[in-house]
Amino acid sequence: MTTARSGWLVSPRWDLATFAGPALLSLALLVAGAWNGDLDGDTPAWAWVMSVVFVDVAHVWATLYRVYLDPVERARRPGLYLGIPLTAYAAGVLVHSLSPSWFWRGLAYLAVLHFVRQQWGWVRLYRRRLGDDATLDRWLDDAVIYAATLYPLVYWHASLPREFHWLIEGDFLPGLPAATAAILAPLHLAIGVAWVARQIWLGLSGQPLSPGKIVVVVTTWVTWYGGIVLLDSDYAFTVTNVFVHGVPYLALVWRWGRERHRGAHHGVGRLFASGLWPWFVLTLIALAWSEEWLWDIAVWHDHETLFPGPELALGTTWLSLVVPLLAVPQATHYALDAVLWRTAGGDPAFTRAIGLEGRS
Repeated sequence: MTTARSGWLVSPRWDLATFAGPALLSLALLVAGAWNGDLDGDTPAWAWVMSVVFVDVAHVWATLYRVYLDPVERARRPGLYLGIPLTAYAAGVLVHSLSPSWFWRGLAYLAVLHFVRQQWGWVRLYRRRLGDDATLDRWLDDAVIYAATLYPLVYWHASLPREFHWLIEGDFLPGLPAATAAILAPLHLAIGVAWVARQIWLGLSGQPLSPGKIVVVVTTWVTWYGGIVLLDSDYAFTVTNVFVHGVPYLALVWRWGRERHRGAHHGVGRLFASGLWPWFVLTLIALAWSEEWLWDIAVWHDHETLFPGPELALGTTWLSLVVPLLAVPQATHYALDAVLWRTAGGDPAFTRAIGLEGRS
């Protein structure tokens, strides 16, 4: 069976809510931050909870539903699903024992790769959904999404130190010459112009367009450039970075779960029944809150009012055991995300969820 071409993964309503919605929320929060002064200084607690805990950390725990609470998926690749967290912890303990700064640096760059590749993955899925196999479009789509994400990262590295960081202060490698960003800026602009020109030409010539793909590219460009290049603000980076990444992932896991557990009347599958999505989200928020509580009392000690309890004064050896353990969900999510959403030979519930059933 081959599904019909479509410029949307699911529907205009679902796609716009999933991709345009978080970007509009980010921009609205930027406007609010400029008005009330939140663009200056650290991200306020309310924004940190709303974005980092309720979205960023929560979406990491969604991997629990996608893999570890699904017996069918666990049985497909048990060695991979057990080996990745064990390897992540063992490697984390080793690296942290040698150098805590290099532990955080490695985790930060793994996160960067994950964020960049997720945007690339959305574009690839849209191209598959449209049935677009043209070499020119494949090259331009790849180029534009990498330009939209990598150029801001180059600019960031070339202008260190900034008022924000990815995970902790000093996690990015310094030393990139400041002129690098200026040299690459024309290429960054040229790729964007070429991609826009191609979309206009396709539309004028009557060839099929993917409005969903256009939304992903434009929102990625706006939020990454605005949050990293235009504004030097911890608050601005947080709200533009987190929502565009985490909300679509949560929506995708929910959409997958609806297909995977269709008709289920027991176990985890019941959570994906129609109308129960708030419970799906709340369970992830509860897990995220619990994780951040452990981080705060054991490592950070900087949100006492949010996470009350005894502060643990861990020594160097204990930190090298505890920090990698707390980072296992994050590292596991980064690694598994590279294989979970492949359409070729992957989970049929996923291909059904986005209209790719029958396509290899």
